[in-house]
Amino acid sequence: MLSLRQRALLGGLASGALSVGVGTLVVFSYINTRVLDQFDGALRDRHTQLVVGLSATTDDPESLRELIFDPAYSTPYSGRYWQVTDGDGAAFTSASLFDETIAEPSQTSDEATVWNTTGPDNEGVRSVYQKITFEDGTEWGVTVAESRQVLINERKDAQSNLLPVFGLVGLIGVASSLLLMSAIVGPLRKLRADVAHRWDEGDDLTPEDYPEEVSPLVEDLNQLLHRNREIVSSSRRQAADLAHALKTPTAILRNELTDLSQSGAQTEPAEEALSRIDAQLSRSLARMRAANTGELTHSRTDLSNSVERLCRLFSSMAEREGKTLTSECEAGLRVRMDPQDIEEVIGNLLDNALKWCRTTFQISAQRTENGIEIRVEDDGPGIPEDARPEAIRSGSRLDTSVGGTGLGLAISVDLLNAYDGHLELGASESLGGLSCRVLIGA
Repeated sequence: MLSLRQRALLGGLASGALSVGVGTLVVFSYINTRVLDQFDGALRDRHTQLVVGLSATTDDPESLRELIFDPAYSTPYSGRYWQVTDGDGAAFTSASLFDETIAEPSQTSDEATVWNTTGPDNEGVRSVYQKITFEDGTEWGVTVAESRQVLINERKDAQSNLLPVFGLVGLIGVASSLLLMSAIVGPLRKLRADVAHRWDEGDDLTPEDYPEEVSPLVEDLNQLLHRNREIVSSSRRQAADLAHALKTPTAILRNELTDLSQSGAQTEPAEEALSRIDAQLSRSLARMRAANTGELTHSRTDLSNSVERLCRLFSSMAEREGKTLTSECEAGLRVRMDPQDIEEVIGNLLDNALKWCRTTFQISAQRTENGIEIRVEDDGPGIPEDARPEAIRSGSRLDTSVGGTGLGLAISVDLLNAYDGHLELGASESLGGLSCRVLIGA
């Protein structure tokens, strides 16, 4: 389906083209009529001049050639001609007719007759003919004619002079269509931006800020925004309540296992199973939270601040193990993710890097053409290329020599997918171990 912008543009172009087309036909028709009237008027004037000249030379019509002076009458086949015939049918013509004559209309009246006929060499001419009776009693047929090609050329000249004007009118019409499109789409564009802003701020849209045709839609959007906020808030509260409700039983179980371990019981399999239960619960809660937030949120999280806080935490943990964390993050980076979700992603990646590095791991964040890029690298053993897809599969552990549940990367992938983000595993060029590259929209 065409967008409103495309519809407005096409509609404007169609109406502009129709207006210009109809206007062109009307004006050209007027021009043709006007040029014809002027052409016939000039013929009638020359006819009057010929009648006046003939009135003085009825006894010697041959002298008309000298009396009616016009270079075009003296040039053979010039396209401009005159002819007079006496009562006996003898014809006297301009030199331009050479040895030919112009046909006279078969039916005449007292008024001058304007008609199309043929001239010398079958040339199409437009002629004015009238039968005149002078005071001396002689009767003459008086004809003046001019090539219709002259009339056609005059029409073409007039039309060609107007074509640039109509072209300009067409351009003005297109520009007007674009302005009209902007005026129509402007309120909708403002509504789109305001919806994104109001979602973040929690404010209602103001129907009075929009045209009356859009106001009912604004009121419906206000209700929809309220409903969506309630759904998201309720889902996140339920996830938080479930997490809180499960923490107490798992804490009790872990304390019981600790007591049994201190009494000499073998509890490592149970502790590992309990850790996996905790991790699976964390993953399920994270997916629930992301599924109810990622598609709806327009919030921007201060990534630089989150990276700085997590670096302080993991630097302390690394120092206790004799390891080093380095960081390099651009200032002012913001990502379209919930703060809790992006920090859980980065925390999982840093936790894995801390477990597997030998002495050093690092984090960097920077802006790229495609969004925000976060890299977490270490100097550990890394992951072979053919085993990397298996590493992010839920619960997969390629090496059990280091404690863990194998869900950290899977949880990160789930959270990133909810926000159209991506996680790629590779080899670190600077440290030689694993490189985790995260790409998120800004």
